[in-house]
Amino acid sequence: MKDVKVLGPGCKRCEAAEAMVRDAASRLGIDVTVEKVTDYAEIARFGVASTPGIVIDGKVVHAGGLPQEGALEKWLQS
Repeated sequence: MKDVKVLGPGCKRCEAAEAMVRDAASRLGIDVTVEKVTDYAEIARFGVASTPGIVIDGKVVHAGGLPQEGALEKWLQS
């Protein structure tokens, strides 16, 4: 099971990023737990200054803007 954190204050892009993660995981048949992190101090601890950010199994894989669908699928599969 993959542990995914979506970092962001709750803006529309952050919500879209969370939906993209859930949709991609469902489409690929990958079990994920998705946690939305809105606390700025916790976001900063990941070194992310631009949101939304995506952290998979403790590794920051994306920050700023929406990820490309293909890249997101690759990150979830690795």
